[in-house]
Amino acid sequence: SNNYLGLANHPALKQAAVEAIEKYGVGPAAVRSIVGTLDLHLALEQRLAEFKGVPATISFQSGFAANLATVPALVGKEDVIFSDELNHASIIDGSRLSGARIVRYKHNDAADLERVIGETTGYRRALIISDGVFSMDGDIALLPALGEVAEHHDIMLMVDDAHGEGVLGGGRGVVAHFGLENRVDVEIGTLSKALGVVGGYVAGKSEIIEWLRQRGR
Repeated sequence: SNNYLGLANHPALKQAAVEAIEKYGVGPAAVRSIVGTLDLHLALEQRLAEFKGVPATISFQSGFAANLATVPALVGKEDVIFSDELNHASIIDGSRLSGARIVRYKHNDAADLERVIGETTGYRRALIISDGVFSMDGDIALLPALGEVAEHHDIMLMVDDAHGEGVLGGGRGVVAHFGLENRVDVEIGTLSKALGVVGGYVAGKSEIIEWLRQRGR
């Protein structure tokens, strides 16, 4: 099970869900961009931003949906994505949807990332994407090295921390584990693993989150 901390059946969460249904019904019956944003969503996003130590977050229906919305909003046909060869399927699908050129680097290998960046030309914008904790093998991304490469080449760095939250960094995930707050541009999080419910979110700089509010599908 992905219910790492046993929270899916915690009495406090069950009671909170009951109270929310009594107040709000079973849902807003509309997408967020029309009339589907409740004060409950905004409170959740504020709490998540405080939890991750970032300026802002935006929530989605799932972690998978967060990746599908985020990657195409950040890069497009004139751009390139440098992607770890063992990244999660949601990252792969989001990258394909973006239309950007996808260049894979060897798993968890910052030197190979440096190599493929040096060999790649003719793009407008670039994005490096890595899982934080890789879902199949459980190994941890070498984020400090990836961050150095990203900063050296002035490339955005995106980390999917679905399996790191609740496990690393005092529960805050792999970015906090390495002390790289404010050096990772985009963090994808999920409520569907350690937090015991369902949903996803994106955490990061206010400008990126506002961009996703307008452009994230």
